[in-house]
Amino acid sequence: MRNKPLAFQIWIVFSGILLAISLLLVILFPTTLRGFFTKEIYKTIENEQLVLMEYGNLDNNLGIEKQNDRSVTHLYLPIQRSFYFYKNEIELPGDFLRQTQELAANQKTSVYQYEKNLKNQTLFYVIRKISVNGEPSYLLSYSWDSYRNDLVFTLYKRLMLVMGIVFLFSWIPSIWLARYLSKPIVKLEKHVKNIADQEWHEPVEVDRNDEIGKLGQTIEKMRQHLVRKDEAQQTLLQNISHDLKTPVMVIRGYARSVNDGIFPKGDLSSTMDVIEDESEKLEKKIKDLLYLTKLDFLSTRKPRKSEFRIDTLIREEVERIKWAKPELNWKLSLEEGVIDGDSEQWEKLLENLFENSLRYADQVISVSTKKDQSNLLLSIWNDGPPIDDDMMEQLFEPFQKGQKGEFGIGLSIVKRIADLHGSKVRAVNERNGAAFYIEIPNRK
Repeated sequence: MRNKPLAFQIWIVFSGILLAISLLLVILFPTTLRGFFTKEIYKTIENEQLVLMEYGNLDNNLGIEKQNDRSVTHLYLPIQRSFYFYKNEIELPGDFLRQTQELAANQKTSVYQYEKNLKNQTLFYVIRKISVNGEPSYLLSYSWDSYRNDLVFTLYKRLMLVMGIVFLFSWIPSIWLARYLSKPIVKLEKHVKNIADQEWHEPVEVDRNDEIGKLGQTIEKMRQHLVRKDEAQQTLLQNISHDLKTPVMVIRGYARSVNDGIFPKGDLSSTMDVIEDESEKLEKKIKDLLYLTKLDFLSTRKPRKSEFRIDTLIREEVERIKWAKPELNWKLSLEEGVIDGDSEQWEKLLENLFENSLRYADQVISVSTKKDQSNLLLSIWNDGPPIDDDMMEQLFEPFQKGQKGEFGIGLSIVKRIADLHGSKVRAVNERNGAAFYIEIPNRK
């Protein structure tokens, strides 16, 4: 069944439900009709009694009278004295009539309904207490179940005919409904297959607002995300090749020159210093690329977190890095703060932000932390040139070209680490400089 087309499965389910309803009606309908017609028979008997008492002739010496309509038979019988019928006068046994006499004598209400099995049939009868010529009597009115069974059988046949016609003619709309419901899913399956084959430039369009439409919208969002990711990956590869090509070209060129006995910087020591500087740049770029790949891998795993003092980590990192430009003035205003996270990743985040500030700062770098009820706010400001407005939105994307014409992925690593820890990072221009803010959720 699972291997059949979806339209066939929907049609089978729809037909099965309709068949189950039909079978349920076949089983329950006769019982329901019998119950309904039983009540109607009793109601008919009592109505016939009222009509008979209103217009009938009760003036009889014995108080015995027999009247018939199409389904109800009536008998006037005394309660106290005996009576006699010839066999051809009445269809009911004498013993049964004497039992009804006892029932009438003991009956507490004026009217009561009874049921009795006689002659392999069910007899429905009503005993109504009356008075005939001043003598306590009762009116016995009855009807056989053959009348009820005829009604039930007639309606049952008509129901079966109607259900058969409905069941047969419902197959055609059920096939149309199955195809209608499966068509958008088949269309979505085609789109997903194209996406799986990396043919994701055709948009997913499903003109619906139901669950299938929401599924189509989700697939379209996934397609757009994959397109952006593919474009970013292509751009990343191009930028990597461009960014790594320059130091490699410089190192190779200088190495060949030295090998040929030529020193581009005047002497061997200065020339080797250039090779060493370019090697350090190349090494850092490679490490950053590997670390960025590591973060992408960690984003799919549950992070390892522990409590640590962020203010202590900031001081340690400042002490380690400030000697790169000792002429800068570092201003620290740190409140004690404990966060949950990976301290190694936060160390990398601070290192990249501080290196960025070192690159652009003129005289001062200011670092502060401030706590409120929900967040710990970390800010790093430097008095260097402000960030260009056209760069602000893409500042944390990898291999964005900086103001000094350099490509890098340091701020992209900062963004990834912040995202992994549920933090928000942003950059703003303020106080004639540039500042980075990180909102860190308080420890819970």
